[in-house]
Amino acid sequence: MTAIQSLVVLNQDMSHATGHLLIPKSLLLEHTPTPDKAKVSVGQSIVLSVSRTIHLPFMRHSRFETSQMGHCQTRTGYSHMGKLMDAMMTCLLSVVLAIAVWLGVTVPAYAEPIADGPSSTPTAPTTVVDPPIEQPQLTSWVEELNDLRTKAFTATNEGEFAVAEGYWTEILEFLPDNPAIWSNRGNARVSQNKLEEAIADYNKAIELAPTAPDPYLNRGTALEGLKRWEEAIADYNRVLELDPNDAAAYNNRGNAKAGLGQWEDAIADYQKAADMAPDFAFARANYAIALYQVDQTQDAIRTMRNLVRKYPRFADMRAALTAALWVEGRRGEAESNWVAAVGLDKRYKDVQWVADTRRWSPKLVNALHKFLTLN
Repeated sequence: MTAIQSLVVLNQDMSHATGHLLIPKSLLLEHTPTPDKAKVSVGQSIVLSVSRTIHLPFMRHSRFETSQMGHCQTRTGYSHMGKLMDAMMTCLLSVVLAIAVWLGVTVPAYAEPIADGPSSTPTAPTTVVDPPIEQPQLTSWVEELNDLRTKAFTATNEGEFAVAEGYWTEILEFLPDNPAIWSNRGNARVSQNKLEEAIADYNKAIELAPTAPDPYLNRGTALEGLKRWEEAIADYNRVLELDPNDAAAYNNRGNAKAGLGQWEDAIADYQKAADMAPDFAFARANYAIALYQVDQTQDAIRTMRNLVRKYPRFADMRAALTAALWVEGRRGEAESNWVAAVGLDKRYKDVQWVADTRRWSPKLVNALHKFLTLN
């Protein structure tokens, strides 16, 4: 197969879809309720605001992927960003192919006739063929780009965010005008708590693709990390203008409103996100935690129980249920849930982490503190 044939096949198999969901500075969510500790990074502060990594158009991928625990269903559907990426890559490859064809074709040239004497008549022009120019190694170029993309996602999945950032930077040398790459590098930077640098990347992605929702969603998570709640809400509102059915934007906006202490508004957003994407377990968890904050205690506990029943390895809800039940005086059940919670994730022993990183509501954090101090 020639280089041109390889590119044509690749072009036919390009994807419109965006990739898996990320929890900035923490772990891959992909709608799974069980954190993967291998994906935890330093400087966490916005664990449950979801950003999206955009898969370059070399492979098909659903916008909402199946969780590693097998709890969640895939949801197909192509984002505006994915469609734009497809068009851009198609155009880019078409230009490269055109150049390749032009370089590979022999160029006719006409020689001046050689006169035998003053009275000689001109002879027909003869064609002089230039030596053939070697065709560019397009296959090698595409393979290198695809290899870098694969390495970037692998590094992200393994929690090696600095390494992933390096790969995205290398890809930008090939495709500096591709907004998906800028947005993906921004995600890698958010995961290292490089929030200002991440925002700069998202700004560039938005400049290149102002009608794509994902860079706005991702920038909102970085703004949350800086506690710039109003700006984050503005970005999530923009996502919802572009895609009114974006469950992640509703969840994230709920987080930002919670940051402002607007708990009733946050509850409405969490409920909308959970209803739109029933397998979005963390949106339902956020809803339960917000209910607890506004003294809807029994509804909160009921929701927590339902989540634990559906997802027995959901450490966050096991720990939340522990705190809520302890205050209610149901100590045996609280203790049993706690054993399960810390067996899954020991971070819940640290009240400061729960308050600042996981960002439970103040009332639930206080309940956990009472449990831990046997108060």
